[in-house]
Amino acid sequence: MFKLKKSLGQNFLTDKSIINKIISLEPLINQRIFEIGPGIGNLTNSIFDKKPKSLFLIEKDERFFKILKDNYKSNDNLKIVNGDILNYNLNNIEYSDLIVFGNLPYNISTQILAKFIKINKWPPFYKKIIFMFQNEVANRILAKPNTKNYSRITILANLRLDIVDSFKISKGCFFPIPKIDSKIIVFKPKKKLSFNINKIENLEKITQAFFSNKRKMVNKTFLKLFNNNLFLAKKLKISLNSRPSELSCETYYKMTEHYEKLKNN
Repeated sequence: MFKLKKSLGQNFLTDKSIINKIISLEPLINQRIFEIGPGIGNLTNSIFDKKPKSLFLIEKDERFFKILKDNYKSNDNLKIVNGDILNYNLNNIEYSDLIVFGNLPYNISTQILAKFIKINKWPPFYKKIIFMFQNEVANRILAKPNTKNYSRITILANLRLDIVDSFKISKGCFFPIPKIDSKIIVFKPKKKLSFNINKIENLEKITQAFFSNKRKMVNKTFLKLFNNNLFLAKKLKISLNSRPSELSCETYYKMTEHYEKLKNN
């Protein structure tokens, strides 16, 4: 038995009923599947049984990569890469309408989600994302404005993705058993985007500026970013006495649009 690496978030889903619930979220027969971090292949095996058109796996741990490669060596419609998803160029994927699965490590889960949001071509190569997050991260993604969990990842996720489903998974469904529960979130890319943001990095910059002073009123941060432009605050209907968590996702998107206009002038 391999020694599992905490740094890679290696807690493997072992509950067969939960695995079946996950793979039933979308008909998989004759579909193209992309799985991140398959580990020893517990979910992979069940996906493969559903006869997908193709299955692409990316596994960072070389030990599990070798196991998967050996287990699936006779299958031409399955490709396995030994690599880090954060270093993989998603813009080069040539197929479309993929379904993406991933049991994401806690310490990089928001980075992985952001990578799929920031793809250059939109609509993207995938038609659905089915990601498993630790509960704390999932609650931030699912949060509403003016709640304690509302955060930068809430705003980023809602820019380009619709959240269509979610459900909780008990920590007892994993080996080794983690300290907290997990949650599945299902995303679909928005076909038409309501806001014209040229660089998502600018949205990240705006939200970083505000949420780094999360408990303070937005007035100082807003006036610094927009050169004391009180007229813009009035136009966007922003009360400068608000806290960052009280502003809607749409308000942050509008601010980013105006920020990009100021930079281009």
